[in-house]
Amino acid sequence: DVRDVRDRIVAQLTGQGEPGVPSPEEPSVLLADDLAPADTAGLDPRRITGLATRLGGTTSHTAIIARQLGLPCVVAVGGLADVPEGATVLLDGERGTVTVDPDPEEARSRLEASQAAAAALAGYRGPGRTRDGLEVKVLANVQDGAGARAAAAAHAEGVGLLRTELAFLSRAEEPSVEEQARGYAEVFEAFPGQRVVVRTLDAGSDKPLAFATMPDEDNPALGVRGLRVARRDPGLLERQLDAIAEAARRTGASPWVMAPMVATVGEAADFGARVRARGLTPGVMIEVPSAALMAERLLRHVDFLSIGTNDLSQYTLAADRLSADLADLTDPWQPALLALVQLTAEAGRRTGRSVGVCGEAAADPLLACVLIGLGVTSLSCAASSIAGVGARLAVVDTDACRRAAEAALLTDDPHEARAAARRELGVVA
Repeated sequence: DVRDVRDRIVAQLTGQGEPGVPSPEEPSVLLADDLAPADTAGLDPRRITGLATRLGGTTSHTAIIARQLGLPCVVAVGGLADVPEGATVLLDGERGTVTVDPDPEEARSRLEASQAAAAALAGYRGPGRTRDGLEVKVLANVQDGAGARAAAAAHAEGVGLLRTELAFLSRAEEPSVEEQARGYAEVFEAFPGQRVVVRTLDAGSDKPLAFATMPDEDNPALGVRGLRVARRDPGLLERQLDAIAEAARRTGASPWVMAPMVATVGEAADFGARVRARGLTPGVMIEVPSAALMAERLLRHVDFLSIGTNDLSQYTLAADRLSADLADLTDPWQPALLALVQLTAEAGRRTGRSVGVCGEAAADPLLACVLIGLGVTSLSCAASSIAGVGARLAVVDTDACRRAAEAALLTDDPHEARAAARRELGVVA
């Protein structure tokens, strides 16, 4: 934010154009060093058709929000500063490539193949289940009512992650209970009678909120973020829970409510009691290795777990999820990460509780099969990924998913894990 203010002052003093995300007259691919989550969330998909950045990782919030908007996105790309404005580029979000001045025939061929693949998925209507009939809820990650309605149109079976903080990134003051309740009610109304999981404010680190973020932290990713904000301002959490309960009352919904960045059994117990006091269903996110290790004990106090693979990979591999240089370490196919997912899922199986995945790992159709094989009971991803995940699950058997999971766990790196899963599932590419 400080750099943005600096750039605007310099532009004003030197007579340059206003800095910030451009709004081109014709549909264009945006190339940038990096974007703040708020900038990404404000992109107009009608004008910005794709996004490539020099910085960031595949689990950075810029990449996550781009996927949620249905924008092809490639991160950690070198040489973007050398691409002239107006050049023709071919951006392939699946392969992770940006080609400048591509061969017209190759570009046309790849575009047609992409459109054909999209058309093949257009017939998906849900519900999610494997070929042999195992039911797997395929849910959506959303940030507001508009996103929830789009997810319902994409045949999501509910919401597995309502990112409440994204609607407030540009706010200087905390929204009132009434304002929050109206926003949550919009989401509940989009999925009457279906599961909606609300995450309480995940403020801090790369998602600073003016009214909830500690200033000048030396290491914000390991600082006061997520549920920890309530240590400093417990009223913030209390008022948000009041708003969720009020929205549930108005709509007749029965939302599940989960806390981010839970690290101890005591935190889970305290949060569970606060949520139950309002007649809501409590859960916690598994984003910290300590929570995965203590999963069964956490389930004595809450009713479900949701694995946030983005942060869990960051903290397990001690690698900043925003770092382009460390993107290989935060790869969701890391065997160590898969082992923690299995550990958490087994805790859910032993206690008869739901264990879902709401990180970006759930948006990968191949990895989704492995997650089911590890024991995960639901998957939540961007609306644009629902059909791909659901369609892939429909053509595999549960036993094949388990074999793929076992094979991936026996490998030593993410590339081997992918290859092992492909072999077991009979996937060629």
